[in-house]
Amino acid sequence: MAKILIVDDNKFIRYSLTTLLEDAGYSCTAVEDGYAAIKEVNETIYDLAILDMKMPGMTGREVFSELKNIEPDLPIIFLTAFGDIKDAVELMKKGAYHYITKPFNNDEILLLIGKAIESRFLTKEINLLRKKLDENPKEINVVGNSPEMKSIFNQVNIVAPTDLTVVIQGESGTGKEVIANLIHKESKRKDKPFIAVDCGAIPETLVESELFGHEKGAFTGADSMKEGKFEIANGGTLFLDEITNLSDPNQVKLLRVLQERKLSRLGSKKVLNVDVRVITASNIKLADAVNNGKFRHDLYYRLNEFSIDLPALRQRKTDITLFVSYFINIANKEFGKEVKSVSDDVLKSIESYNWPGNIRELRNVIRSAVLMCNDSEIKQINIPKDINIKKESSPSPEESTLEDSKKNIEKEYIVNALKKTGGNKSQAAKLLNMNERTFYRKIKQYNL
Repeated sequence: MAKILIVDDNKFIRYSLTTLLEDAGYSCTAVEDGYAAIKEVNETIYDLAILDMKMPGMTGREVFSELKNIEPDLPIIFLTAFGDIKDAVELMKKGAYHYITKPFNNDEILLLIGKAIESRFLTKEINLLRKKLDENPKEINVVGNSPEMKSIFNQVNIVAPTDLTVVIQGESGTGKEVIANLIHKESKRKDKPFIAVDCGAIPETLVESELFGHEKGAFTGADSMKEGKFEIANGGTLFLDEITNLSDPNQVKLLRVLQERKLSRLGSKKVLNVDVRVITASNIKLADAVNNGKFRHDLYYRLNEFSIDLPALRQRKTDITLFVSYFINIANKEFGKEVKSVSDDVLKSIESYNWPGNIRELRNVIRSAVLMCNDSEIKQINIPKDINIKKESSPSPEESTLEDSKKNIEKEYIVNALKKTGGNKSQAAKLLNMNERTFYRKIKQYNL
C-alpha cells in the first residue's frame, strides 16, 4: 500500500483528501505545517507528498526544498490557488512532479496521484538496476515486475538452493541464460564457476571433446591436453543451451556422465569424478522433441527434475517500459550519451509491436536508437530503418505460399541429407555443399 503525506494548514482539505485517498486504497498521514512534514519524511518513507503552496511559518517552496534534500526522489504535487500557477510551474522545473489548483477535482487528483506513484516505483526499480550495473557493468541483470516474471522469480527462489537439474524452456531471446545464471547466483554453488555452452554452435565432431575434454594426440589436431566444460565447471553449474541440438550418440554420453557423475577425457582411460549442477535450455518443448523422436526419452527424464517456462515478451508487456529504461541506461554508459526516455509515439509503437525476437530484439533496437539520438528523448526517426518497429503487415497469400514452398523444399533436402549420413551433421553439410555454421542454423530454424 502506497504511503502519502498530506501537508496543508486547512483542516477541511486535510480531512477531505485523507478520506478520498484512503477510500482509494492509499495510506495517508496529514500534517498542518512544514515543520511536521519535515519530521515525518525524516522518520518515515513516503511514496508521495501533497503540499500546499501557501502556509503559515514555512512556505510550500521552503518545505519543498527541505523535503527534496531529505528524499530527492520523492514525488511532490503542489496544491495551489489559480493565481499561484506560475510559481508551481517554476517549482516543477526544480523537481516537483506536478500541481493541481484548488478547488480540486477528485477524479483529476486521483489520476495524477496514480501516475506519480507509478513513476516513483519505476524510479526505484531503475535506481536499483543502475546500482547493480555500476557494481558490475558486465553483469546481465534480471528485469521484470509483471505477474508472469514474479512467478518465474518465485520458481527460481524455490529451486536455486537445491541441486535439482533444471530445464528452462522459452523462445529465443527470452533470457534463458540470464535465468540460469540467476539460479546459480542464488545457489550454494555461487562461489564456483558458471559455465555456459551453446550446443548448437559446436560442430558434431567436437561435442565430446568440448564437454568431456581430450588428451594430447586423441585425434588429429589435438596438440595438447584440454579440460572439458564439465571439468572446468566442477563444483559449480554447467548451462547447456539448445540441448536438443545434441546428436543421439552425444546424448547417450551426456546421460552416462549425469548418472555416474564420472567421465573420462577423449583418449584417456583415467576416470574423473565431477560434481556439477546441470541446467539446460531449449527454444522448443523437450516433451515435443521426445514425442517427435528428436530427443531421447531417458535423457529427458533425467534432465527434467524441475522445469521453468519463460514467457515471450509479448506475454509480459507490462515489463516493456522497465526494459526500455534499463537498456537506455546501459547504452548511455556504452556510448557516453545522456538519453532520458522515449517519446510517447515511440513508446506506443514499442508496446504495440509483437517482438518476435523478444528481449534481445528490444535491446538491440534501444541500443541503436540511443546511438542515433542527439537529444534527451528518443524519437521515431532514431529507430533503425531496417527494423519494422510498427505492427507488421501480413504478406499476401501468393508471397506466403511461395515462401512456405521454398522453406519446405530446403527442409526436405536437409532431412534427406541427414538420413543419408546417419544423422552426422558435419557430413550432411558437406553433402549439401553448405557451410557448417549455416547448416547448424538451418537445423535450429526447422527444429530438426
